[in-house]
Amino acid sequence: MQIISLDGTVAIVTGASSGIGEATARRLAEHGAAVAVIARRKDRLDSLVAAIESGGGTALAIEADITDQSQAQAAVQTAVESLGRLDILVNNAGLMLLGQIAGADIEEWERMIAVNQKGLLYITHAALPYLQSAGTDDVRGVADIVNISSIAGRQASANFGVYNMTKFGVNGFTEALRQEVTKQHIRVGVLEPGAVLTELVSHNNQQIRDGLDASDDIPERLQPEDIADSIAYMVTRPRRASIAELWAMPTSQV
Repeated sequence: MQIISLDGTVAIVTGASSGIGEATARRLAEHGAAVAVIARRKDRLDSLVAAIESGGGTALAIEADITDQSQAQAAVQTAVESLGRLDILVNNAGLMLLGQIAGADIEEWERMIAVNQKGLLYITHAALPYLQSAGTDDVRGVADIVNISSIAGRQASANFGVYNMTKFGVNGFTEALRQEVTKQHIRVGVLEPGAVLTELVSHNNQQIRDGLDASDDIPERLQPEDIADSIAYMVTRPRRASIAELWAMPTSQV
């Protein structure tokens, strides 16, 4: 299997302070990319950067709330000014707040839409001019955007309504953007994980967490590193090959 080195490239990973984002930053650095990691928890980002640098890699911590357009734009600008270019964008930041639609806390809906959709849009909009440049230069002659969606972007479930809406939206946006920029040698793909052992569920209240634990029939969830491997696969294909959609599931999940 041909794997294209990421030496000389620069990647941005959002939501990189834990879980899939952290694992992805580590994996891309192992493949040779300099990695700008973006999140709100600066202490965790600093620890991640130190770990990557101790392994011989290059990383930059950028504290930002990407639901604020000006902060998202400034984060991308900082990454490019500090690391010199931008070749890969991994839109990983996400929030999953579950519950019935009737009587729901509207503020939770707004928070989830802000992170899962607006943050992705703001970062992507700011990054596109730099990715367009990378798609035409002689480092790889191709650039990559990987948007992290979910199985919830493929199938709807009770108590997942607004989370479903945000992830179905990510899927639709990804395909529309792919059609717009693919001839500019910008590969745009969506990755839809099933159950992954991360902090995502912990954002919910205790009643929701207890309900998920009681109904959980997935004895072996994916690890963040499994998804990081999938992302690395997508961005290390030869220039001619674009993975537009990748669905990654635990073997035990129906």
